[in-house]
Amino acid sequence: MSYRAKDEAVFAAARDGGVTGSGGGGPASPGPPRLLEQIRIRCRTKHYSIRTERAYVGWARRFILANNRRHPRELGIAEVEAFLSALAVRDDVAASTQNQALSALLFLYKEVLGVDLPWVGSVTRAKRPKRLPVVLTSAEVRSLLALIDGQAGLMASLLYGAGMRLMEAVRLRVKDVDFGRCEIVVRNGKGGKDRRVPLPRRLEAALLAQIERVRVLHGRDLAQGYGEVWLPHALSRKYPTAGREPGWQYVFPASGLSDDPRSGTRRRHHVDEAVLQRAVKSARVAAGIDKPATCHTLRHSFATHLLEAGHDIRTVQELLGHKDVATTQIYTHVLGRGAGGVLSPLDRD
Repeated sequence: MSYRAKDEAVFAAARDGGVTGSGGGGPASPGPPRLLEQIRIRCRTKHYSIRTERAYVGWARRFILANNRRHPRELGIAEVEAFLSALAVRDDVAASTQNQALSALLFLYKEVLGVDLPWVGSVTRAKRPKRLPVVLTSAEVRSLLALIDGQAGLMASLLYGAGMRLMEAVRLRVKDVDFGRCEIVVRNGKGGKDRRVPLPRRLEAALLAQIERVRVLHGRDLAQGYGEVWLPHALSRKYPTAGREPGWQYVFPASGLSDDPRSGTRRRHHVDEAVLQRAVKSARVAAGIDKPATCHTLRHSFATHLLEAGHDIRTVQELLGHKDVATTQIYTHVLGRGAGGVLSPLDRD
């Protein structure tokens, strides 16, 4: 049974308008989309990512099951607060997870059900703790990257050399690598913003070779009747042939073809981000780095090392794509060498 079919089986009673049909044995008249399908439709209307869509559907499912499959229209602030409290107390989830659940439920009521929420202001969001980012030294970064080869190694080098987020590197298109200007254009980053980041000169030859491999692979796909990549925001209707052009192909394509989770079209997507995540974890262990370093640690290290080298915080803010400089200020712990620049009283003569 497919993922969607399971949703329909579990939530036969959780559709807008309640139970349909008279129960007389005849076929039920077609009605409005069921609740979970309405969430999917609304997410796609607002151009939410597939990950957000799946998360919101998942939280709606958990909320309904936690309340004995009652329709959300029958529930209110008491049930929402009880659900969020159970996540924190019983399941011990992080504050960010609890806030994601709240956002999903607010989306369900406001955007899908169209229910006025006079109580929304009284729902307390979990306070996220302020933590310093994990940062590697230059030597640790070199030892980590030296243990990752091939396509994953090139991607990891981009995370550190250009300060890109994991999914920004994974979704990079050929047309957005500008060798003439030594820049990479990050499209539709966090918050839907575009920005430019430096193209490390040390990676130029490797990127050129990677793009050439992409062209060969794309030509092979075209010869087999495939080769059309997914395009965002209905560009495939505006530019019907763009998806088959080399420039729109992913710089880091998947090894095989797969079915698009929304349209069902068989095509070559980008590589799964888990491939790089596993490679970085294995390299960290092999390098003997005890810090809990992840792919995002390379971005943290990029920002920290730029500030250490004397670049101003506004420049770093632009390169990272932060809306507010206050977000970038988390890296200012390195200015003045931070705690490491203070002489401990124990070390005084």
